[in-house]
Amino acid sequence: MSTKVNREEVLGSIQSNVQDKNMVRHMLATEAIMRALARKLGEDEDEWGLTGLLHDIDVELVEGDLNSHGKLGADLAQELGANEKMAHAILCHNETLGIPRETRLDKALFCADPLSGLITAAALIRPDKLSGLTTKSMMKRFKEKRFAAGVNREQVAQCQEIGLELEEFITLAIEAMKGIASELGL
Repeated sequence: MSTKVNREEVLGSIQSNVQDKNMVRHMLATEAIMRALARKLGEDEDEWGLTGLLHDIDVELVEGDLNSHGKLGADLAQELGANEKMAHAILCHNETLGIPRETRLDKALFCADPLSGLITAAALIRPDKLSGLTTKSMMKRFKEKRFAAGVNREQVAQCQEIGLELEEFITLAIEAMKGIASELGL
C-alpha cells in the first residue's frame, strides 16, 4: 500500500506546529527506526517512516492534554495525505486514549516511540555520542531503571509482538539512528 504523503510537506507542517527542536529530533529518530523496521519486516517503508515522523505533530498544539494527543495528530496526518492505517497508529500510540493496537504498524510505532528517547539519552552522555553506542551498552542502560526513568521499558519490550527480540530491536534502532546522526545532533 503506497502513501500519498509528501515528506517535504510533512516537514513543513512539523516546522509550523512544533517549535521544540528536541521534539523534532525525536520525530526524525522515530521515523528512522520505523523505516528500518519496515525494511526488516517487509512492510511499506514510506508508510511506516512517515507514520513515525508524524506521530507527535500535535504535541505542542494540544498543550500536554493527553486526552487530545493523537486525535489531532491523526487528523493533521490525514490532511497531509496519510491513510487510515497510519492515522490509527498515531491515535493508538497514546495509551491514554485506550484505542487497541491491532496492526503491526500500530505495535511498531508503540514500541519505537520510547526507544528513540532511550537511545538519545544514552548517546547524549557519551563523548562520542551515537557513533560509539553499542547494543551491549544500551542493554545495560535498558536495565537501569533510574536512567531515563521516564522511558517505559515494558512498552519498548513489546517489540516481541512484531516478531523481534529486544536485543535485535535495539540493534536495529541504534543503526537506524546512526544513519541520521547529523540531523539528530548526535
